[in-house]
Amino acid sequence: MPRLLMINSSGRHTRSVTRSLTRQFAERWLAAHPAGELTERDVTLQPPTVVNEAWIASAFAPPQDRSPVAQAVLSESELLLTEIEEADALVLGVPMYNFGLPSQLKAYFDQIIRVNRSFGFDPQAPNPYQPLLTDKPVTIIVSVGDGDLLPGGPLSQLNFLEPHLTTMLNFIGLNSIEFVRVGYEEFQDGRLKRALKSAEQAIAQRAAA
Repeated sequence: MPRLLMINSSGRHTRSVTRSLTRQFAERWLAAHPAGELTERDVTLQPPTVVNEAWIASAFAPPQDRSPVAQAVLSESELLLTEIEEADALVLGVPMYNFGLPSQLKAYFDQIIRVNRSFGFDPQAPNPYQPLLTDKPVTIIVSVGDGDLLPGGPLSQLNFLEPHLTTMLNFIGLNSIEFVRVGYEEFQDGRLKRALKSAEQAIAQRAAA
């Protein structure tokens, strides 16, 4: 049966635009896939462990040489990667914080971008990096306080969120990415209302695919 992985990263538990829209996406996706299942991952309520020296040593050790302690260190990473592998589609809710992504979501990516697990590394190859995950649809719902930060806007050069997310996802093999954007959240005027309406229409179309 098909499975959707929903990842939320907003620091807000109420009044969150991205949480509201990821929930809309999930509801519409489940309506379009009656036999489907939903896996929820909230990196704010359950912040991923920050990578440390033990994690790095364990990740770079050959699997057959990992001690039980090393395997335990990587168990969180393994769980997060398994959730991605078992999903047929992903939806991420990502507010822009200080021109980039929330720190808890960066910690999530640090857990899943793992050598010889989500990407291969061969220093002798012309391209030493090879993605190892199977591609699948990824919908990223982005909310920004000022719509001028979105692509095409006069402040778009300050938008480090979208290229960073795209680079990390592509690096591990997830290339079928679509952004759904909401701007002007801090302005609370007609521009925000129009952005929300446009996002809801895009979600309805994307979730039904």
